[in-house]
Amino acid sequence: MKRRTFLTTAAAAAVVTMISGCGSTAAAPSAADPQATVDYSGTLSVLTKFGGDPLQPYFEKIAKSYQKMHPEVKIQLIQETDQSIKDKTKTLTASGALPDVYFSWTGNWAENFVSGGLAADLSAVIGPDSAWGKTFGAASVDAFKFDGKYYGVPLYNDAKFMGYNKAIFSKLGISVPSTFDELLGVCAKIKSAGYEPIAFGNKDGWPALHFVQQLLAYNVPAAILAADYIPSTAKFDDPGYVKALGQFKELADQCTGSGAQSNGVLYSTAQQALASGQAAMYYQEILEFDNVDAPANQISKDGFGFFQLPAPSGASGDSKALEGAPEGYLINAKSKNVALAVDFMKFVTEKENASLLSSAPYGQPSTVLGAVDSSNSSASVAAGVEQINKADVLVPWLDTANVPDVADTWLSATEGLITGNLTPSQVMDQVRKASAGAK
Repeated sequence: MKRRTFLTTAAAAAVVTMISGCGSTAAAPSAADPQATVDYSGTLSVLTKFGGDPLQPYFEKIAKSYQKMHPEVKIQLIQETDQSIKDKTKTLTASGALPDVYFSWTGNWAENFVSGGLAADLSAVIGPDSAWGKTFGAASVDAFKFDGKYYGVPLYNDAKFMGYNKAIFSKLGISVPSTFDELLGVCAKIKSAGYEPIAFGNKDGWPALHFVQQLLAYNVPAAILAADYIPSTAKFDDPGYVKALGQFKELADQCTGSGAQSNGVLYSTAQQALASGQAAMYYQEILEFDNVDAPANQISKDGFGFFQLPAPSGASGDSKALEGAPEGYLINAKSKNVALAVDFMKFVTEKENASLLSSAPYGQPSTVLGAVDSSNSSASVAAGVEQINKADVLVPWLDTANVPDVADTWLSATEGLITGNLTPSQVMDQVRKASAGAK
C-alpha cells in the first residue's frame, strides 16, 4: 500500500514557519556523545508515523520490550498516521513540546528541523565510521546528512522501480531495457500487441514527479541538483532539466495508455492494471510490491519482475543514482534525554527488531543491513532492498527535496506538461520563478 503522500505547501510551510520562530532563539544544537552515561529512568517521548493498523503495534511491542529491560523508563508513544503527522508535528513544534524522538522525512522537511536547532547532531554515534552507522546501508545514513553532519536514524527504506509482467515480456520476446531509448522501443512493441505498456495514473500528482526526479538525477549533475534544492543557491539553468522533462513527456505520450488524460487517473487504478495483467509495466515503490504481486492477482501467476528505470545514453548526471529515501527519526536537540533517546533508537534498530519491522504484518523494509531476507519478506522485496543498499546514492523525492513553494510548482507544472499546456522550457520558467520568490 502507498503510504507516502505529497507534502502540501500549506502543511510544510506551516511547519517551516513554526521551526523558524523557534530556531531564532535556540542555542547551538546538542551533539550526541558516544561516551555519555545513559540514565535509565524517567519518561522518553516518541512521536511515530505508525498510527493505525497494521503498523501501530510495532512501536508498542518495542516499547514494552525496552521497558522490561529498563523498568524505571517509561516510553510515551504519540502515534500518528501519514496524514495526521504533519499537523501534529506543527502543533507540538509551535507549543515547544516536540518529543524527545520524532518522525521525519528526508530532504527539506528534515533540514528545517536541523537549521532550526531542533535536531541533535548524531554524527559521533551514527556517522558512517561509527559502529552503529555501519549497521545501515550507507546511502540511508547519508539521506539525513546536512553540511557534513548526520542527524537522523533511518528506520525503513523505500525506492522506485519499474515493475513488469514476465509473461508478457516473454510472450513478446522482450528483454529488460538497459537504456531509456530501449524502454521507448519496448513500449512501442507492447502497444502493438494490444497491452498498455506502462500503467500511469497522476491524479495525486506525485507519480509524475517520481518519473521526473529519477530522470533529473540522470540528466543533471548531482552537485547542481543539490544547489538547486536551496533557493539561495538555486539557478535551475542546467540544460539537463529540459532534457529530463522532454524524456518524461515522450514516455507519457508513447508508453502510457492514458497519455494526456493521466491527471484524471488514480495511481491505484494504474497499480491494478499491472496486477490484473492488463498492463506490462507500472512504476512503483518497493512498498507496493507485495500489494501488486498478491497471490490472487494475475501477475502472481504470470511472474512479477522489476528493474530500475534505465538511464538515457550519454546523460550528464549519475546513471547509478536511485530515486528513493528512507524515513526515519530525529532526536530533539533540546531534550534532556539525548543519551537515552540514542539508546532507545539503537534498540529499535537492532537486527531482531529490524527483522520484525520487515515482516508481516508491518512489511516496512528495514534500513539495517541483513534485516530483510526471504525469511521475513517476499523475494522481490528482499531483492529490491539489496539494490537499495548497494546504491551509490539515493535521490530524494522531488517534493521533499525542494522547499514547499517550489515543490508545489513542480507538481502543477508537471501536470501541465502532461496535458500539453506547458513545454519543458515553460515548466522550468515556472520553477525558476517559484524558487526566486522563495529566496
